[in-house]
Amino acid sequence: MTNQMDAFFAALSDPTRRAVIERLVAGPAPVGELHAPHDIALPTFLKHIKVLESAGLIRREIRWRTHYCHLDPAPLASAYEWLGFYARFWNERL
Repeated sequence: MTNQMDAFFAALSDPTRRAVIERLVAGPAPVGELHAPHDIALPTFLKHIKVLESAGLIRREIRWRTHYCHLDPAPLASAYEWLGFYARFWNERL
């Protein structure tokens, strides 16, 4: 579980990757659409996508020549549960 959590928090430590996650909450999107608002080269952006995939936060589906990204909420649920312990801890002490 620790390695999964490390990958999760490392993936979310970057504002570009957080923006991708925020966009995917609305639904799947092609990589080109996800890349458009960011002022970085496509190869650099694709590295961000790979980090999110490695952390299990997104999955990619290929339709013809277009790559679509989908949010996978399972790691988010695990992190929420893990953070819930600390929320209870601090709520009891404040």
